[in-house]
Amino acid sequence: MKPIYVLNGPNLNMLGQREPSVYGAETLPEIEKLCRARAAELGLTVDFRQSNIEGELVSWIQEARSKASGIALNAGAYTHTSVAIHDALRAADVPAV
Repeated sequence: MKPIYVLNGPNLNMLGQREPSVYGAETLPEIEKLCRARAAELGLTVDFRQSNIEGELVSWIQEARSKASGIALNAGAYTHTSVAIHDALRAADVPAV
């Protein structure tokens, strides 16, 4: 089975360091470890990525169309502002959350 792409947007690489009172103390590598462990329990694999660049996230979403079985996206600041990411998700033709 193809992996699930776990895509993380801008500033999520700063989790655990940036305003832990707001965003929590867990780091992105710790979250990745949890995702990989849960995926393994379910017989799945994940391809875990982070970028601060909108176009790179769009490229990964487009890539997922042929290389992934689904997408789990935390777009960070782009959640409410990126028409490009929204359009890419609509065209991806794989399940996305």
